[in-house]
Amino acid sequence: MTDQRKAIRFELKLPLELVRTRAVREPRLAETRNLSSNGVLFVGDLDVPVGTMIEYFITLPVAEKQRQVRLRCMGKVVRHDGNNCVAATLERYEFVRN
Repeated sequence: MTDQRKAIRFELKLPLELVRTRAVREPRLAETRNLSSNGVLFVGDLDVPVGTMIEYFITLPVAEKQRQVRLRCMGKVVRHDGNNCVAATLERYEFVRN
């Protein structure tokens, strides 16, 4: 079976904060497993149904003495398995500096 992914995935463990869905009223923390230009796979104690539109932040690593940079992302959950792994699209994003 060949890999049919449209974008290269990068194995990255970065902090992810799920900030908005229809059901989430307070931020929930998770961690990315891999990331591409089309989407993200993350792990956390989250109950987010497939098809749900979400807003999430991914904190990017920075060199010492630099300001923190986060990606503010919008997407949709496309897969959720029983092991707390969630796959979501990355439809829109913007860089946010603290």
